[in-house]
Amino acid sequence: MSEQNSESTYYVMTSIPYVNGRPHIGFALEAVQGDVLVRHHRLKGEKSRYLSGSDENALTVVQAAEVQGAELEEMVAANAEAFRAIQIPLDVRYDDFIRTSTDPRHFPGAQKLWRKMDAAGDIYKRHYQGNYCIKCERFYREEELVDGTCPIHGTAPEAVDEENYFFALSKYQDKLIELIESNTLLVQPEHRREEMLSFIRGGLEDISISRQALRGKGWGVPVPDDPDQVMYVWVDALSNYITALDYAEDQSDLYDTYWKGDGQRVHVVGKDIIRFHVVFWPAFLMSAGEPLPTIVNVHEFLMSDGEKMSKSRGNVVDPLALVELYGVDALRYWFIREMPRNGDGNFSHDRLIGRYNQDLANDLGNLVNRSVGMLHRYRGGVVPSVPADRASALKALAETVPARMDAALDAFDFREAVAAAWEIVTRANKFVDDEKPWEIAKAAKAGDTDADARLDVVLADLIEAIRIVAVVLSPVMPSGSGRIAAQLGFGLEDGDAAARDWSDALAGRELPAAAPVFPRIEVEE
Repeated sequence: MSEQNSESTYYVMTSIPYVNGRPHIGFALEAVQGDVLVRHHRLKGEKSRYLSGSDENALTVVQAAEVQGAELEEMVAANAEAFRAIQIPLDVRYDDFIRTSTDPRHFPGAQKLWRKMDAAGDIYKRHYQGNYCIKCERFYREEELVDGTCPIHGTAPEAVDEENYFFALSKYQDKLIELIESNTLLVQPEHRREEMLSFIRGGLEDISISRQALRGKGWGVPVPDDPDQVMYVWVDALSNYITALDYAEDQSDLYDTYWKGDGQRVHVVGKDIIRFHVVFWPAFLMSAGEPLPTIVNVHEFLMSDGEKMSKSRGNVVDPLALVELYGVDALRYWFIREMPRNGDGNFSHDRLIGRYNQDLANDLGNLVNRSVGMLHRYRGGVVPSVPADRASALKALAETVPARMDAALDAFDFREAVAAAWEIVTRANKFVDDEKPWEIAKAAKAGDTDADARLDVVLADLIEAIRIVAVVLSPVMPSGSGRIAAQLGFGLEDGDAAARDWSDALAGRELPAAAPVFPRIEVEE
């Protein structure tokens, strides 16, 4: 057995989407949120890992292939690759991507988890009848249906009558309440925590965790020692978070480091699957005697002009098309700046364009351009060196931003994190308007030595404020922040923790000539 890694770690996991279709904007939001968290923690110097993947063993995938008249394995492979490839245009960097139907780590890992739950006495077999929504891949009680239909998809569930295996979920009701109430399992935001506590206190029933293999045409992870049954997709799918860490192996450095270690294990999921991650998954792990996730952060849905997106309405938004139209900075910034903490977000092209042009092109882009331009105009492009005791209030305020962003992202408040950086952008623009460097430069040129010294302070502190903004926003906009850093004459590599702590790093450096970093998006009338 390898020695458990005591270094603080940060392990982020997206949900793994069904591959019955192509990536949509809702999953793009989730992928970007997870990427921001991982990049931020790497920037802090923490050992971090980012996992995503594709959920391929669901009945809904089998049915999608039938409807499309497609060969199942080919459809699954093509759609899984689309989800894997989305990271490139979105500037997302996964450390691992697991496919649950083909990855050699997955089947044996999922079966190992099953065997451990079985050894704990928590799996038994019985006959069952229930209402099953194939799109949700879950059973619904009659009282949970809305006019006899699935509350998420509005479709009539399938009546299932079969013998299968059950998991003793009810056994873990009190323990789950204790974990969530104590925040040992931290569920965010708070209203989602309360929602789950209310659900659990209402009473947990044992759940079906397998299906007859014939119903899914043999597609799925076989139940150990019973070839007539395959695992219920959520047992299989949830286990990906540890099978990707070589859980099936007798000894795994990845598992010991990122799951058994002292760090954070963070799920980033949509509100429609919160129950699986806050109730089912921790119960499975407790049964198997494995460590639990530490955090489940839940995001809301994205609407399209106030309506829920659906293929039937024809209002599904393709995130890759948005990147093609407006650039990755515009989309990533909109996700982080605009998505509410409570309540669904509302996407429209006008909202995205307006936010980009106002915040990035006008506020930040113009600040960078005119600050570097004035540095070249008045100091030949060389950043002045200023004694610490002469620094302005702008620099002092800018130096508080990294800690404020840490606090906001520790609370998964993405909007507040951006707001902390944007206070500096706003203050820096006001600093220019109030100080009027062009007037100070006239006085300095006329021989006023105090004005000359003040001009050094103004220019140096503007550049330093911009540097700090570029660094702290790099998890949000890696490409855009990289262009700002290049404009200031330094490199900003992913995970460069030293970039947060530089002191007077740019003093004496000659910067490149000013150039636009966020060109406006022009809209044809």
